[in-house]
Amino acid sequence: MLHIIDMTYRIADRLLFDQATVAIPMGQKVGLVGQNGAGKSTLLAMVKGELGVESGSVKIRPSAKLGSVAQEAPDGPESLLETVLASNLEMSALEAEAETATDPHRIAEIHIRLADIGAHTANARAATILSGLGFDEAAQARPCNSYSGGWRMRVALASVLFNEPDLLLLDEPTNYLDLEGVMWLESFLKNYPHTVVIVSHDRDLLNSSVTAIVHLSEGKLNWYTGGYDRFEKLRREKMQRQMALKSKQENERRHIEAFVERFRAQANKAKQAQSRIKMLERMQPIATMINERTVPFRFPKPEPLSSPLIALEDVTVGYGDDKPILWNLDLRVDMDDRIALLGANGNGKSTFAKLLSDRLKPQIGKLRKSRVLGIGYFAQHQLDELQTLATPLDHMAELMPGVIEAKVRSRLGSFGFSADKADRPITSLSGGEKARLMFALATFHAPQLLILDEPTNHLDVDSREALIHAINDYDGAVLLISHDRHLLEACVDRLWIVADGGVKPFDGDMEDYKKLLLSERSGSKAKKRGAGGNNKKANRKASADIRKQLADSRKVVEKAEKLVSQLEAEKLKMESLLADPTLYSAQDDDSKRKVTGYQQKIAVLTDQIETAEVDWVKAEETLAAKTIELGS
Repeated sequence: MLHIIDMTYRIADRLLFDQATVAIPMGQKVGLVGQNGAGKSTLLAMVKGELGVESGSVKIRPSAKLGSVAQEAPDGPESLLETVLASNLEMSALEAEAETATDPHRIAEIHIRLADIGAHTANARAATILSGLGFDEAAQARPCNSYSGGWRMRVALASVLFNEPDLLLLDEPTNYLDLEGVMWLESFLKNYPHTVVIVSHDRDLLNSSVTAIVHLSEGKLNWYTGGYDRFEKLRREKMQRQMALKSKQENERRHIEAFVERFRAQANKAKQAQSRIKMLERMQPIATMINERTVPFRFPKPEPLSSPLIALEDVTVGYGDDKPILWNLDLRVDMDDRIALLGANGNGKSTFAKLLSDRLKPQIGKLRKSRVLGIGYFAQHQLDELQTLATPLDHMAELMPGVIEAKVRSRLGSFGFSADKADRPITSLSGGEKARLMFALATFHAPQLLILDEPTNHLDVDSREALIHAINDYDGAVLLISHDRHLLEACVDRLWIVADGGVKPFDGDMEDYKKLLLSERSGSKAKKRGAGGNNKKANRKASADIRKQLADSRKVVEKAEKLVSQLEAEKLKMESLLADPTLYSAQDDDSKRKVTGYQQKIAVLTDQIETAEVDWVKAEETLAAKTIELGS
């Protein structure tokens, strides 16, 4: 489907891609990962033809339809449903032509083509996608221009998903979604019938929805079969093997150099010394994989306070006397709390965060808190409030009046700002660097309560892991709003649900919450179909039948995945044996036979891996098709 061959590309004097090569087969769902600034979005732009390559080539299967989320959010008086339907230009043109066409043959052609592209189910498919992204039936009927930019970007995502391109390119699609929308998107992509390349830092999405990972590092594109956790494991093992081989080779090199140095001047050993010199010349250095360093987050230690830090008594809050958003709030936050706020966007999560952080006052009721309580508040909109012409050094210096510049720079350095980055204007910083600066500012006074509203949107996977460590090491209370399930599962021990104008504790974990969401959605669908949702016995039997029918397909997938892993392990073993320098030092017939044997075995294993991976993909597609067919 997509072939990138020996591609080289520079931005100014920086080499982003250095003869990078990768082939993405048809039907694969690929996660493109790498540190921020590595060039992932640039690669998507080159695939789309928006940027040209310096050398090499980017080839897409002829006639393949390519789709990506539009840069501009849709805007207009049309309803959301009409906007999504109109995004299919071919269908819209055919339907318009059908109203005026008079030639019977042309009319027949139009209706045949409309049937081929599924026009008769278009409304239902568009409505289903919009519903999954958080728009109920009433919301779908509202004009597109009545929504904010973030919500309209969801409509842009719905449009590209509705069109089902042969090659779907997605660049951080979860940034505009809430947790519920992310869960739906995971399921949708897992069952998507065509090829997907997705840039994402969402670990759960990369584990549940992709069949392979392409890692962009040091200008190269490296292919790993499986999800993100498997990629991490394989890469870590590969690094360990490379380090072991390099250490072994360096020891061998030192031994040979010592022999040459010792016997070069002796006539009876001169020939052997020359032989060792040639051996050194033939010895190709083993490149070590660079473990890209991620700067940790360091939050200052707060002074402990007695609990509760904050107590709410029958509180109502909103943005006007006649517009309450949340009411009857009776809650408390203690020093050791780790709380996640869950609920669909628009239910009031950010409103609640603003209430606790003193950005909103209670309309009714009492909010009691410690007089010396410090609150650190991080929200995405604050990134836009940074002074664009100022530098990180300027922002930090405002919090440290009278302090020498060296100490200000040292404080910034603990959050990853080198001398060069500290002096850059805010406009030149990446989203991840701006987020790091906001963390440095929000935690400067060692607050006892951290309120983090979508803190990971601009952080790569490694930086998210660093943030998890910092939160878990922090001694104060934390309130988290995030669509990153991995972050929530790793950091929180209490869940609060924001829904129906209230905030209530949830008795369960993230997996229980996911099951609740899925059961609510399936329940509403059954209700709409008049399926008799109260018949629990019939529902259990139907679920059992579905599980039984899918069990065989899942076994085939597991068997195929296991075979690929076994073959890859065998190939790595052969490559390790072939990389042993002592194999080439003997120069005898037995060593030559071994080299030839290893090379032949690697060639055979390479073919077997390719065949096994194709079988694995087919098994995954069969399982996905059955899952869709059975409605599981």
